Amino acid sequence: MREPDALISTDALARILGRPEVRVFDCTTYLEPPPPGSDDPYVAVPGDKSFAAAHIAGAGFLDLQGEFSDTATRLRFMMPPVAQLEAAFGRHGIGDGTRVVLYSIGTMMWATRFWWMLKALGFDGAAVLDGGLDKWQAEGRPVESGPAKGYPAARFTARPRPGRFVDKQGVLAGMKDAGTVTVNALGPQFHKGLEPSRYGRPGRVPGSVNVPAAMLVDPRTKAFAPLAEAAARFTAAGVTPDKHVVAYCGGGISATIDLFLLHQLGYDDLALYDASMGEWAKDTTLPIEQG
Repeated sequence: MREPDALISTDALARILGRPEVRVFDCTTYLEPPPPGSDDPYVAVPGDKSFAAAHIAGAGFLDLQGEFSDTATRLRFMMPPVAQLEAAFGRHGIGDGTRVVLYSIGTMMWATRFWWMLKALGFDGAAVLDGGLDKWQAEGRPVESGPAKGYPAARFTARPRPGRFVDKQGVLAGMKDAGTVTVNALGPQFHKGLEPSRYGRPGRVPGSVNVPAAMLVDPRTKAFAPLAEAAARFTAAGVTPDKHVVAYCGGGISATIDLFLLHQLGYDDLALYDASMGEWAKDTTLPIEQG
């Protein structure tokens, strides 16, 4: 594993919980059906209610769409300006010298999204809780209820790493580049365009390969699949370390599970198509492939 400190087990978190430098955050968002007549794919609802019902002791809550996304676009979860992120992460007590643990409920993709954002900003002190709150509770570990108590504010200084996010022009360029492989993290039925898509036109970015995020996680424990198993899936799809990898999904969230594991497997040249199918499927000037 390339960066063992980027993944933390429930046992390891239990041992460090309560230390002054540790910051634990629930990152959960829920995707609910849009109102009738809306062309939005979903309504993003922060997981503050489930957080208030049960969370790891001392944890804070991060509202991805509300605080950490660009509100100047109808697309959900887009990376906002760096200054906005510096202010938001700082408000939550994240800064140099802090050890950040990120978790979510039902799926780790909300935690890996925040991990990828922090990584792109040059912050290397974050870890994803393997299995999230699901595994923590399944093991009978203690939780508490009520609102977040918060952490003392900190100064978050971004040191952006260029190239970690790409736009549609970057994806189009990659389609023409033999050194680039584009990876779709959605399920195979959506990759093939066999089912209607809530994002618009069914199908995929032409030439992209399919490594579904759901197949990289144990459905029972919600923890990551073994690295050897993940490596085999990527290799079988033609995703090799010599390639520039661009990952996408529906809204730039589940693809970060693929990116997290590729990073741990030692891949260096990784990028996320932030707008993903939320943009691509609706833009009829962009090519789409089915079958």
